[in-house]
Amino acid sequence: MIALIQRVSEASVSVDGETVGRIGPGLLAFVAVERGDGEAQVRRMLDRLLGYRVFADDQGRMNRSLREVAGELLLVSQFTLAADTRSGMRAGFSGAASPAEGERLFSRLVDLARSEHGKVETGRFRTHMKVQLVNDGPVTFHLRVAPD
Repeated sequence: MIALIQRVSEASVSVDGETVGRIGPGLLAFVAVERGDGEAQVRRMLDRLLGYRVFADDQGRMNRSLREVAGELLLVSQFTLAADTRSGMRAGFSGAASPAEGERLFSRLVDLARSEHGKVETGRFRTHMKVQLVNDGPVTFHLRVAPD
């Protein structure tokens, strides 16, 4: 499972002109499910999303997590993060989970996040989305939880 996270002061996602998710200060996470991912990867990714230290402490160092600052979380499915771009001029997606499995595990991540954290918003799986964000920093990290 892969997540590209960005510390934001605000972010939103819309589908066909309708805003379906909006957050204030927190994290925007683009998430891809890979072949072989399962419950263990979902749980580990959630731990990383909620616990990764990207927010400033009193000295201005990135020592505080989303949990610690009670920040908001916007989860957006993005299978293209699982692309193989090592050669050629077109990405390959053989490493991405099937759409059905990707949706199942992404939904599981959303459900767990909502049960363990404050405000959690999301986009819509398998739709064309427009994402707007104000990256705070900018701060962007690539997280990966490999299948066992």
